[in-house]
Amino acid sequence: MFFALLVGAALSACCGNGSGGDPGTIDGEITVFAASSLSEAFKEVGAAFEKANPGTEVTFSFAASSALAVQINEGAPADVFASADTAQMKSVTDQGNAEGSAVFATNTPVVVVPKDGKAVATFADLAKPGIKLVLAGKDVPIGRYAREILAKASGTGGISPDFSDRVLANLKSEEANVRAVLAKIQLGEADAGVVYRTDIVAAGGDVRVIEIPAPYNVLAEYSIAVVLGSPNGATAAAFTAFVRSADGQAILEKYGFAAP
Repeated sequence: MFFALLVGAALSACCGNGSGGDPGTIDGEITVFAASSLSEAFKEVGAAFEKANPGTEVTFSFAASSALAVQINEGAPADVFASADTAQMKSVTDQGNAEGSAVFATNTPVVVVPKDGKAVATFADLAKPGIKLVLAGKDVPIGRYAREILAKASGTGGISPDFSDRVLANLKSEEANVRAVLAKIQLGEADAGVVYRTDIVAAGGDVRVIEIPAPYNVLAEYSIAVVLGSPNGATAAAFTAFVRSADGQAILEKYGFAAP
């Protein structure tokens, strides 16, 4: 109910000026905890929100959704949580620290290799002996998605029953978030990694993309919610409404995210 009232206020006021003092006024500072893969898109979303709502200020903390969920559950001062999956959001809502979460965007995992790399040319090549593979940790959304993809490719009609085992035998490091995986590939420290399609924008031509066959791939769903106990709940709810609005969705689409 609390979240519904805030969203109602946000939808009616998210594009209007606030004068302060009123609990429903859209102004003041909020802190948004957001998945690393949202970095560029959310910075632009935040700037657009501030322009539409003079007197507001949006500060971001970008990291793996799993790490952010732990921080919120331990009492970190956040107003909004934007997760790269629904599982980490559930870990926060189950603890009673957020409610009313909604999926606001989707993304697609891809394999990336160094731009001049020759060791991996196809998705199946990930199982070749000697390949240096990097993935995010299994609790990080992109790391969990990668392992789901490998499991699907090992199932009935997949590449081979032992495909996942052979690929994971090549795993050389588990990174803290998707951007750390991307950095390893950009620096040529590994032959392949799994990131989101949207991360390619940040790579600046340093990597090549290898598509994951559609039967094995998964759809990453991003969810957002106001953190309960936020000292600026009205503005936090207005931000979540803006992310889901036509203007917010247009910015996300610009960075390669798809609609929910």
